[in-house]
Amino acid sequence: MSKPTDKFLLSIVELGGYPNFTPLYEELGYVVAVEHSTRKAIGFLKKTKPAVIVAEFNYQSDFRDRTSSLESLLAVVQRLPGTRVIVFYDREYLLQFDKLRARLPVHAAIAFPVEAHELRSRLAEVATLQARSVDD
Repeated sequence: MSKPTDKFLLSIVELGGYPNFTPLYEELGYVVAVEHSTRKAIGFLKKTKPAVIVAEFNYQSDFRDRTSSLESLLAVVQRLPGTRVIVFYDREYLLQFDKLRARLPVHAAIAFPVEAHELRSRLAEVATLQARSVDD
């Protein structure tokens, strides 16, 4: 498996309702791809290994065997060592999100409303981790 592309970021915007953070990502030096469905994002991951994925946790109580489509995405990401995931979530669904997070890797989580400074901080953490892994 190839290592993630250092400055490639996949943004998955299914429901949105928050600012377009693409200019922030680009300001930080990322090449950005945007997908509007988790299904398409999973297909995208078969071809490209991003350094960072930013996605939403959208709780779906009608799913029988999982809590959201994010669960499927995170299962795929487990096979992409070095790819970090930042998740936006609604505080109302923190319990469901925490259950998912206990089973599948999430680098950072940011509750709505998402503030640019907090996202910038989480992305800085990712950059630091990536720099350390290059040095190792």
